[in-house]
Amino acid sequence: MTETLLENKTFDEINVGDSAKITRKLTRRDIELFAVVSGDNNPSHLDEDFSFKGRFHGVVAHGMLSGAMFSAVLGTKLPGPGTVYLEQGIKFLKPVRPDDTIEVTVTVASKDSDHKTVTLNCIGINQRAEEVIIGIATVLAPLEKISHSCQDLPEVSILHHDRMGLMIEKAQGHEPLRTAVVHPCDATSLTGMDEARKAGLIFPVLVGPEAKIKAAAEAVGVSLEGCEIVDVEHSHEAAIVAVAMAREGKVGALMKGALHTDELMGAVVHKERGLRTESRMSHIFVMDVPTYKFPLLISDAALNIAPDLESKKHITQNAIYMAHALGLLDPKVAILAAAETVSFGMPATMDAAILCKMAHRKQIVGATLDGPLAFDNAISMEAVKIKGIESRVAGQADVLIVPNIEAGNMLAKQLAYLGAAEAAGIVLGAKVPIMLTSRADPPHARLASAALAVLANIEQKSRMGE
Repeated sequence: MTETLLENKTFDEINVGDSAKITRKLTRRDIELFAVVSGDNNPSHLDEDFSFKGRFHGVVAHGMLSGAMFSAVLGTKLPGPGTVYLEQGIKFLKPVRPDDTIEVTVTVASKDSDHKTVTLNCIGINQRAEEVIIGIATVLAPLEKISHSCQDLPEVSILHHDRMGLMIEKAQGHEPLRTAVVHPCDATSLTGMDEARKAGLIFPVLVGPEAKIKAAAEAVGVSLEGCEIVDVEHSHEAAIVAVAMAREGKVGALMKGALHTDELMGAVVHKERGLRTESRMSHIFVMDVPTYKFPLLISDAALNIAPDLESKKHITQNAIYMAHALGLLDPKVAILAAAETVSFGMPATMDAAILCKMAHRKQIVGATLDGPLAFDNAISMEAVKIKGIESRVAGQADVLIVPNIEAGNMLAKQLAYLGAAEAAGIVLGAKVPIMLTSRADPPHARLASAALAVLANIEQKSRMGE
């Protein structure tokens, strides 16, 4: 591969009338990147609905994005490397829209031998030969010849996180869910509760030692005005009392506070005093993966350690109900394994095949299932085409059912930490939804978990005919 060089023109080599130009198609991605770098997030440049109501009836590029092309030609072509920008005047004549092709030309108008400066006329035209930007630039031209290899620019990705926001907005269209917040005696649980309350997602009932709760709230500046407090002695009692409130219909959800998950779930799964139903309880992550075209549900990555086939049936059905709550009426469910063919030496492939047959026999309802599918075959159409897989699920899965907790936990955390995904989690299969928030969860994720509880509660009541 031949190396591309940038070579300048020194002051002595430049003549009046010399010119150089560059041409570039400005995409919506370019506009978004410029907004990120400049901090100019004016909705006229980013929001289709807002901008359509404005004078230009659609998204337009930032004026200075076109102006930056003057800088590009001056710095790379004329005069090129070693140029020092001194002054730039600009007039914006016409809007530049996404996918317009702009040709920018600079032409030397004069030279100042005493100061070694060069003045250039600048003009930018679009693909219709319309002038969109003009200006005059003054630069300090280089005195020495420079030839320098072009540096590779870093790859930049625009990661959009909008699905969690849409989910929160959907939940806000309903009445706040009366929620027992179990032992909220630290900053994380109190701020998470407060955010969900302010967003209109929950009406909190704080269950725990009242003095500790009030002291922790005062320390982090959270107002407890309007909150109900059920005073109990310690976290173990808080779990028992909160579960009893849910069993008696006094609250419609549980939110974990400053206690161990095992302590809360121990009260939840108690045979006589717990919240058991005919279904096995399971945890579901709803993930906004910016590189994937759909929200992605993953189960079970946090509760069931090594589920048997019957447990996987319940895990799958719970995930389907959560998908319904999000508005996916026929979700595509991929049963994951290490291969896409059934192998007697891989129990996960056998389970996947049986689950699909159970769905065919209506023992699992409300979704389209396929499996076994390896992860790449579940989410990549390219992988599906290469392997020649024929499936209504492969390459476009909405739900991923993992074989065990290790696989699910690693998958969810890899997506979060390497794939910049946002995650919200919830436990279903109990009498009420349970939010197992973590100290590591960012505020948006805690809000999203509360939104999941609201939507899951509505779906469950509708399904039960309540």
